[in-house]
Amino acid sequence: MSYSQFSIDPVTPHMGAEISGLDLGQPLSDEAGEELRRALAEYLVIFFRDQRIGFEAHKDFARLFGDLHVAPATSAWSVPGHPEIARIHADGDSKFVAGEDWHSDMTCDPEPPLGSALHLHVVPPTGGDTAFSNMFAAYDALSDRMKAHLEGLSAVHDAALVFGKIAPAGTQFNKSSHPVIRTHPVSGRKAIFVNRQFTDHIEGIPKDESQALLAYLTAHVQKPEFQCRFRWQPYSMAFWDNRSVQHSAIWDYFPQTRSGYRVQVKGDRPV
Repeated sequence: MSYSQFSIDPVTPHMGAEISGLDLGQPLSDEAGEELRRALAEYLVIFFRDQRIGFEAHKDFARLFGDLHVAPATSAWSVPGHPEIARIHADGDSKFVAGEDWHSDMTCDPEPPLGSALHLHVVPPTGGDTAFSNMFAAYDALSDRMKAHLEGLSAVHDAALVFGKIAPAGTQFNKSSHPVIRTHPVSGRKAIFVNRQFTDHIEGIPKDESQALLAYLTAHVQKPEFQCRFRWQPYSMAFWDNRSVQHSAIWDYFPQTRSGYRVQVKGDRPV
């Protein structure tokens, strides 16, 4: 595909592209918005450098892809006056990083986010990358017998697995059932839709079979050939398609600081 509103540099043959020539702090044309949506569909995750923008511009950028999503489980970390924005922060006092395990964001919700826009303001001098994995490619690499076995299975995703020990008392934790293999609503391609963080069990089969299948699938999606990796710089922005991508925030920079903000876009119920 060709793009006229910006320059685009693919990161790997399978996914990821760095976009230049756009200032996300300025209103974007309809043509630029359409090309960004097309780039997301083609590359699954898109990256921008040196975007020194505020909260309103961050939300305006995310709105190019749809209405904004507010997750009950992360309300404790929202920015005052901006419930759609969650603060993402780790430093020398952190005991863990919530996004270190491979996952898709908020699959515990009945309608998980379409995508996420992460804007980091402070990054460590080295480390702190985010790795992304293509769930279309991971599905395509399964054997035909495994694809047939997984078809029609559903799994329960539970926010309490991630936030139960750290969220304030009284926090609402969503729990939802979704297909193990979902069909992308735009492309029609099939993607693996279970992850290490939120997926509790596969329904309708014995516990040991569920554990074995989840162990296999969550290891399978981490294969390097499905991945790209982003090296953050101050004020970089990443936007990924949460319906077809898993990611891992690599915590290799302790006790350095990594800090920024995330906005999510509403999605639909997986089918």
